[in-house]
Amino acid sequence: MEERLDTAAARVLVVGDVMLDRYWFGEVSRISPEAPVPVVLIRREDERLGGAANVAWNCKALGAATRLLTVVGRDEPGRRLARLLRKMAIDASLHRDRGLATTQKLRVIGRKQQLLRIDFERPPSSEVLASKLADYKRALAQCDLVILSDYGKGGLEHIAEMIRRARRAGKRVLVDPKGGDYSRYRGASIITPNLAELREVVGSWKDERDLVRRAQALCTRLKLEALLLTRGDEGMTLFKGRKTLYVKALRREVADVTGAGDTVIAALGVMLAAGAGLESAVRIANRAAGIVVGKLGTAVATPQELFGTK
Repeated sequence: MEERLDTAAARVLVVGDVMLDRYWFGEVSRISPEAPVPVVLIRREDERLGGAANVAWNCKALGAATRLLTVVGRDEPGRRLARLLRKMAIDASLHRDRGLATTQKLRVIGRKQQLLRIDFERPPSSEVLASKLADYKRALAQCDLVILSDYGKGGLEHIAEMIRRARRAGKRVLVDPKGGDYSRYRGASIITPNLAELREVVGSWKDERDLVRRAQALCTRLKLEALLLTRGDEGMTLFKGRKTLYVKALRREVADVTGAGDTVIAALGVMLAAGAGLESAVRIANRAAGIVVGKLGTAVATPQELFGTK
C-alpha cells in the first residue's frame, strides 16, 4: 500500500469538454406493442458531472485544490452544470456561448442495465474559445499541474497552444486524448489513451512486443515524458523511455465503466501534484479506477476508499 500523500497541497487546473450526465432509472416489465423495444416506467432521475467536470469532481474528491475552465451553453443544461459544480464546491470558470448546446448524455437504466443513451451537443464558437485561452494563461500561475480532458466536442481547439504555455511555465501537462491526430498533443508530459484510442493512432499491433514498439515510438515522436495505456480488465501499462510497467487491474465486480478514464487521469494528476513518483501515482490511479467501475454511472474514488484512512 502506497503512503498517503498530502493531496490538500496539490493545485490542479482542469480544462476541457464538460457535459451533463443525466440518468433515468425505471422498471421494465413488458415490450412495447408499437415496436420490439422495452417499455421503461421511470421511477427516479439523477444528474451528475460528466467529461472534464467529472475529472474536476474526482480531483476535488481526492482533496486537491481544483479549478475548472470550460465552455457551456446559455441553456438549462449549462445552468444545471453550474449548480452541480457549486454544490461540489468546485472553482469553475464557465464561459457561456449562446450558439453552444451544452453537451448532455441521457442514459435510460432498467434492471440495473443501460438500455439507451441519447446525446445532445453542438460545438462552441471560436470567439468564446479565444477568451478562454486568455483566462487559461492567467490560471497557470495558480496551479501545479494541468489536466486537459479532450472529448472531441470542440472545447480544446487551442490545445497545442495550451500545452506550450503550460510547459513554458514549468507545469506538467496530462492529456486524455481523442481522435486520430495526436500531433496536437506534442510536448505534453503524459497522455492516457485506452486501447481503442491508441489503436486509432498507431494501428493494430501483432503482439505485445509490437505494441511496446509502437507506443515507445509515439512517445518519442510527440516528445512525451510517458504514455499510460488503460486496458480495462487487463489493468494499465506505463511506457516511459525504454521502460515498461504493467499494473494489473483490481479484481472487482464491474457495475459501469462510465467515467473510469476521468478517474484515472484525475488520480494520476493529483498524486503527481502532491509529490508522488510516477510509478506510485500510476498504481494509485489504477486502484481508483477499480473503485469507480464498481459504482453505477459517473462517480469518484475517495481518499478513504483508496487509503483506508480519514
